[in-house]
Amino acid sequence: MQENYLAKWLNNELSEEELAVFKKSAEYASYEKLIDVSGALKAPDFDVDKALNDFKNNTSQKDVKVIKMNPMRKILRIAAAIAVIFAASYFYISTLDESVSTQFAERSEVMLPDNSEIILNADSRITYSEKNWDKERNISLQGEAFFKVAKGQKFTVATKDGLVTVLGTQFNVENRKGFFEVTCYEGLVSVMFNGQETKLPAGNSFMAINGNVLKTEAPVNTIPSWMSNESTFKSIPLKYVLNEFERQYNIEVKTQNINLEQLFTGSFSNTNINLALQSISTPSQIKYELEGNNVLFYAENAPK
Repeated sequence: MQENYLAKWLNNELSEEELAVFKKSAEYASYEKLIDVSGALKAPDFDVDKALNDFKNNTSQKDVKVIKMNPMRKILRIAAAIAVIFAASYFYISTLDESVSTQFAERSEVMLPDNSEIILNADSRITYSEKNWDKERNISLQGEAFFKVAKGQKFTVATKDGLVTVLGTQFNVENRKGFFEVTCYEGLVSVMFNGQETKLPAGNSFMAINGNVLKTEAPVNTIPSWMSNESTFKSIPLKYVLNEFERQYNIEVKTQNINLEQLFTGSFSNTNINLALQSISTPSQIKYELEGNNVLFYAENAPK
Protein backbone atom coordinates (compact mmCIF):
# COMPACT_ATOMS: atom_id res chain seq x y z
CA MET A 1 0.00 0.00 0.00
CA GLN A 2 1.18 3.43 -0.80
CA GLU A 3 2.02 5.54 2.29
CA ASN A 4 -0.44 8.31 1.31
CA TYR A 5 -3.44 6.01 0.66
CA LEU A 6 -4.73 6.41 4.27
CA ALA A 7 -4.73 10.22 4.10
CA LYS A 8 -6.42 10.17 0.69
CA TRP A 9 -8.98 7.62 1.87
CA LEU A 10 -9.92 9.73 4.92
CA ASN A 11 -10.35 12.72 2.60
CA ASN A 12 -12.23 10.72 -0.06
CA GLU A 13 -9.50 11.47 -2.59
CA LEU A 14 -8.71 7.90 -3.76
CA SER A 15 -9.45 6.98 -7.33
CA GLU A 16 -11.47 3.83 -8.05
CA GLU A 17 -8.33 1.97 -8.95
CA GLU A 18 -6.49 3.16 -5.77
CA LEU A 19 -9.52 2.38 -3.59
CA ALA A 20 -9.68 -1.18 -4.95
CA VAL A 21 -6.00 -1.69 -4.11
CA PHE A 22 -6.44 -0.13 -0.62
CA LYS A 23 -9.40 -2.38 0.27
CA LYS A 24 -7.30 -5.45 -0.48
CA SER A 25 -4.62 -4.38 2.05
CA ALA A 26 -4.30 -5.97 5.53
CA GLU A 27 -4.58 -2.57 7.26
CA TYR A 28 -7.90 -1.65 5.64
CA ALA A 29 -10.01 -3.91 7.93
CA SER A 30 -8.47 -2.32 11.09
CA TYR A 31 -9.11 1.20 9.79
CA GLU A 32 -12.69 0.26 8.91
CA LYS A 33 -13.40 -0.89 12.50
CA LEU A 34 -11.88 2.32 13.97
CA ILE A 35 -14.14 4.44 11.79
CA ASP A 36 -17.21 2.51 12.85
CA VAL A 37 -16.40 2.71 16.61
CA SER A 38 -15.47 6.40 16.57
CA GLY A 39 -18.66 7.22 14.79
CA ALA A 40 -20.67 5.65 17.62
CA LEU A 41 -18.92 7.72 20.30
CA LYS A 42 -20.80 10.74 21.72
CA ALA A 43 -19.10 13.68 23.44
CA PRO A 44 -20.42 14.54 26.94
CA ASP A 45 -22.62 17.59 27.35
CA PHE A 46 -20.69 20.73 28.38
CA ASP A 47 -22.41 23.78 29.86
CA VAL A 48 -20.12 26.75 29.17
CA ASP A 49 -22.09 29.25 31.29
CA LYS A 50 -22.15 26.93 34.30
CA ALA A 51 -18.38 26.32 34.09
CA LEU A 52 -17.70 30.07 33.97
CA ASN A 53 -19.88 30.75 37.05
CA ASP A 54 -18.17 27.96 38.99
CA PHE A 55 -14.74 29.43 38.21
CA LYS A 56 -15.80 32.89 39.40
CA ASN A 57 -17.21 31.52 42.66
CA ASN A 58 -14.02 29.58 43.43
CA THR A 59 -11.71 32.53 42.82
CA SER A 60 -13.82 34.94 44.90
CA GLN A 61 -13.55 32.70 47.98
CA LYS A 62 -9.73 32.76 47.98
CA ASP A 63 -7.36 35.64 48.75
CA VAL A 64 -5.19 35.90 45.73
CA LYS A 65 -1.71 37.41 46.38
CA VAL A 66 -0.47 39.26 43.36
CA ILE A 67 3.30 39.70 43.03
CA LYS A 68 4.35 42.28 40.53
CA MET A 69 7.57 41.31 38.88
CA ASN A 70 9.54 44.50 38.31
CA PRO A 71 13.25 43.70 37.89
CA MET A 72 14.10 47.33 37.06
CA ARG A 73 12.92 48.46 40.49
CA LYS A 74 15.35 46.08 42.19
CA ILE A 75 18.19 47.21 39.94
CA LEU A 76 17.46 50.85 40.71
CA ARG A 77 17.53 50.14 44.45
CA ILE A 78 20.96 48.50 44.13
CA ALA A 79 22.23 51.37 42.02
CA ALA A 80 20.99 53.89 44.58
CA ALA A 81 22.72 52.02 47.41
CA ILE A 82 25.98 51.94 45.46
CA ALA A 83 25.69 55.67 44.76
CA VAL A 84 25.23 56.39 48.47
CA ILE A 85 28.30 54.30 49.34
CA PHE A 86 30.42 56.08 46.73
CA ALA A 87 29.22 59.49 47.90
CA ALA A 88 29.99 58.69 51.53
CA SER A 89 33.42 57.32 50.61
CA TYR A 90 34.27 60.41 48.57
CA PHE A 91 33.19 62.72 51.38
CA TYR A 92 35.28 60.76 53.90
CA ILE A 93 38.37 60.73 51.70
CA SER A 94 38.02 64.42 50.85
CA THR A 95 38.07 65.32 54.56
CA LEU A 96 41.28 63.43 55.26
CA ASP A 97 44.48 65.44 55.79
CA GLU A 98 47.41 65.15 53.44
CA SER A 99 50.46 63.64 55.10
CA VAL A 100 54.11 63.53 54.04
CA SER A 101 56.82 61.86 56.08
CA THR A 102 60.48 60.94 55.78
CA GLN A 103 62.44 58.04 57.19
CA PHE A 104 65.98 58.07 58.58
CA ALA A 105 68.56 59.21 56.00
CA GLU A 106 65.77 60.61 53.80
CA ARG A 107 64.50 64.03 52.77
CA SER A 108 61.42 65.16 50.90
CA GLU A 109 60.24 68.32 49.17
CA VAL A 110 56.57 69.29 49.26
CA MET A 111 54.80 71.86 47.10
CA LEU A 112 51.67 73.22 48.77
CA PRO A 113 48.51 74.38 46.91
CA ASP A 114 49.59 78.06 47.12
CA ASN A 115 53.10 77.21 45.79
CA SER A 116 54.65 77.44 49.24
CA GLU A 117 57.53 75.00 49.60
CA ILE A 118 58.48 72.69 52.43
CA ILE A 119 61.66 70.63 52.65
CA LEU A 120 61.53 67.90 55.26
CA ASN A 121 64.66 66.78 57.06
CA ALA A 122 65.16 63.12 58.03
CA ASP A 123 62.63 61.46 60.35
CA SER A 124 60.02 64.21 59.99
CA ARG A 125 56.33 64.47 59.18
CA ILE A 126 53.85 67.15 58.13
CA THR A 127 50.07 67.02 57.80
CA TYR A 128 47.69 69.59 56.29
CA SER A 129 44.25 69.89 54.76
CA GLU A 130 44.48 70.42 51.00
CA LYS A 131 40.70 70.84 50.73
CA ASN A 132 40.60 73.76 53.19
CA TRP A 133 43.96 75.24 52.23
CA ASP A 134 42.46 78.38 50.68
CA LYS A 135 40.71 79.12 53.99
CA GLU A 136 43.35 77.99 56.48
CA ARG A 137 47.05 77.58 55.75
CA ASN A 138 47.80 75.31 58.71
CA ILE A 139 50.61 72.78 58.93
CA SER A 140 51.25 70.24 61.67
CA LEU A 141 54.94 69.34 62.04
CA GLN A 142 56.82 66.57 63.79
CA GLY A 143 60.57 66.77 63.32
CA GLU A 144 62.33 69.43 61.24
CA ALA A 145 61.45 71.33 58.09
CA PHE A 146 62.44 74.43 56.15
CA PHE A 147 59.54 76.58 54.94
CA LYS A 148 59.46 78.99 52.01
CA VAL A 149 55.99 80.52 52.35
CA ALA A 150 54.22 82.32 49.53
CA LYS A 151 52.72 85.63 50.54
CA GLY A 152 49.07 85.54 51.50
CA GLN A 153 46.94 85.09 54.57
CA LYS A 154 48.27 83.76 57.88
CA PHE A 155 50.42 80.63 57.68
CA THR A 156 50.82 78.56 60.85
CA VAL A 157 53.06 75.67 61.80
CA ALA A 158 51.85 73.76 64.83
CA THR A 159 54.30 71.61 66.82
CA LYS A 160 54.05 69.80 70.11
CA ASP A 161 56.00 72.54 71.90
CA GLY A 162 54.99 75.74 70.13
CA LEU A 163 53.13 77.54 67.36
CA VAL A 164 54.83 79.46 64.55
CA THR A 165 52.90 82.09 62.59
CA VAL A 166 53.95 84.02 59.48
CA LEU A 167 52.45 85.84 56.49
CA GLY A 168 55.14 85.23 53.88
CA THR A 169 58.72 84.35 54.73
CA GLN A 170 61.43 81.72 54.92
CA PHE A 171 62.13 79.94 58.19
CA ASN A 172 63.18 76.64 59.74
CA VAL A 173 61.41 74.77 62.51
CA GLU A 174 62.82 71.83 64.46
CA ASN A 175 60.81 70.07 67.13
CA ARG A 176 62.27 66.89 68.57
CA LYS A 177 61.73 65.36 71.97
CA GLY A 178 62.76 68.07 74.46
CA PHE A 179 64.08 70.32 71.69
CA PHE A 180 62.35 73.23 69.94
CA GLU A 181 64.07 75.74 67.63
CA VAL A 182 62.79 78.30 65.12
CA THR A 183 65.06 80.32 62.85
CA CYS A 184 63.85 83.13 60.61
CA TYR A 185 65.76 83.71 57.38
CA GLU A 186 63.46 86.20 55.72
CA GLY A 187 60.51 88.35 56.81
CA LEU A 188 59.04 88.12 60.30
CA VAL A 189 58.08 85.08 62.36
CA SER A 190 55.91 84.93 65.45
CA VAL A 191 56.67 82.10 67.91
CA MET A 192 54.19 81.19 70.65
CA PHE A 193 55.82 79.15 73.42
CA ASN A 194 54.33 78.49 76.87
CA GLY A 195 51.75 81.20 76.31
CA GLN A 196 54.30 83.89 75.43
CA GLU A 197 54.86 85.36 71.98
CA THR A 198 58.30 86.09 70.57
CA LYS A 199 58.72 87.90 67.26
CA LEU A 200 61.74 86.94 65.20
CA PRO A 201 62.96 89.26 62.44
CA ALA A 202 65.19 87.81 59.73
CA GLY A 203 68.51 86.58 61.11
CA ASN A 204 67.18 85.57 64.53
CA SER A 205 66.43 82.29 66.26
CA PHE A 206 64.38 81.00 69.15
CA MET A 207 65.45 77.90 71.08
CA ALA A 208 64.06 75.96 74.03
CA ILE A 209 65.55 72.78 75.49
CA ASN A 210 63.56 70.81 78.02
CA GLY A 211 61.21 73.76 78.40
CA ASN A 212 63.95 76.33 79.06
CA VAL A 213 64.43 79.20 76.61
CA LEU A 214 68.08 79.70 75.66
CA LYS A 215 69.98 82.51 74.05
CA THR A 216 70.90 81.95 70.43
CA GLU A 217 73.25 83.47 67.90
CA ALA A 218 72.28 84.80 64.49
CA PRO A 219 72.45 82.18 61.74
CA VAL A 220 75.49 82.49 59.50
CA ASN A 221 73.92 81.17 56.31
CA THR A 222 70.72 82.05 54.43
CA ILE A 223 69.42 78.49 54.71
CA PRO A 224 69.73 75.88 57.47
CA SER A 225 72.99 73.90 57.34
CA TRP A 226 71.26 70.53 56.93
CA MET A 227 70.04 71.65 53.50
CA SER A 228 73.75 71.89 52.57
CA ASN A 229 74.31 68.32 53.84
CA GLU A 230 75.80 69.38 57.14
CA SER A 231 74.42 69.36 60.71
CA THR A 232 75.58 72.27 62.83
CA PHE A 233 75.27 72.79 66.60
CA LYS A 234 76.12 75.59 69.00
CA SER A 235 76.33 74.64 72.69
CA ILE A 236 73.84 71.76 72.29
CA PRO A 237 73.79 68.70 74.62
CA LEU A 238 75.63 65.80 73.03
CA LYS A 239 72.58 63.52 73.13
CA TYR A 240 70.80 65.70 70.54
CA VAL A 241 73.89 65.59 68.33
CA LEU A 242 73.98 61.79 68.44
CA ASN A 243 70.24 61.60 67.79
CA GLU A 244 70.70 63.69 64.65
CA PHE A 245 73.58 61.47 63.57
CA GLU A 246 71.24 58.46 63.83
CA ARG A 247 68.62 60.18 61.69
CA GLN A 248 71.03 61.27 58.97
CA TYR A 249 72.70 57.89 58.56
CA ASN A 250 69.95 55.47 59.64
CA ILE A 251 72.37 53.86 62.05
CA GLU A 252 71.96 52.65 65.62
CA VAL A 253 74.01 54.58 68.17
CA LYS A 254 75.06 53.13 71.53
CA THR A 255 77.02 54.93 74.25
CA GLN A 256 79.09 53.81 77.19
CA ASN A 257 80.27 55.97 80.14
CA ILE A 258 79.64 59.22 78.28
CA ASN A 259 78.09 62.38 79.67
CA LEU A 260 75.31 62.98 77.16
CA GLU A 261 74.53 66.38 78.70
CA GLN A 262 77.95 67.84 77.85
CA LEU A 263 77.61 70.69 75.38
CA PHE A 264 78.76 70.25 71.81
CA THR A 265 79.74 72.96 69.37
CA GLY A 266 80.61 72.01 65.84
CA SER A 267 79.21 70.27 62.78
CA PHE A 268 79.32 66.95 60.98
CA SER A 269 78.89 65.86 57.37
CA ASN A 270 75.59 64.24 56.39
CA THR A 271 77.16 62.40 53.46
CA ASN A 272 80.48 61.02 54.79
CA ILE A 273 80.02 58.80 57.82
CA ASN A 274 83.70 58.41 58.69
CA LEU A 275 84.25 62.16 58.56
CA ALA A 276 81.10 62.66 60.65
CA LEU A 277 82.29 60.23 63.32
CA GLN A 278 85.60 62.04 63.63
CA SER A 279 83.86 65.44 63.75
CA ILE A 280 81.76 64.26 66.69
CA SER A 281 84.30 62.24 68.64
CA THR A 282 87.34 64.56 68.47
CA PRO A 283 85.87 67.73 70.08
CA SER A 284 83.94 65.58 72.58
CA GLN A 285 87.10 63.63 73.50
CA ILE A 286 85.41 60.27 73.06
CA LYS A 287 86.14 57.23 70.94
CA TYR A 288 83.95 55.15 68.65
CA GLU A 289 83.73 51.76 67.00
CA LEU A 290 81.74 51.27 63.81
CA GLU A 291 80.51 47.79 62.96
CA GLY A 292 78.02 47.42 60.13
CA ASN A 293 74.91 49.41 60.99
CA ASN A 294 75.94 50.06 64.59
CA VAL A 295 78.30 52.51 66.22
CA LEU A 296 79.48 52.61 69.82
CA PHE A 297 80.65 55.87 71.37
CA TYR A 298 82.59 55.40 74.57
CA ALA A 299 84.87 57.29 76.93
CA GLU A 300 88.58 56.81 76.37
CA ASN A 301 89.11 54.95 79.65
CA ALA A 302 85.81 53.05 79.59
CA PRO A 303 85.98 49.24 79.22
CA LYS A 304 84.47 48.05 75.95
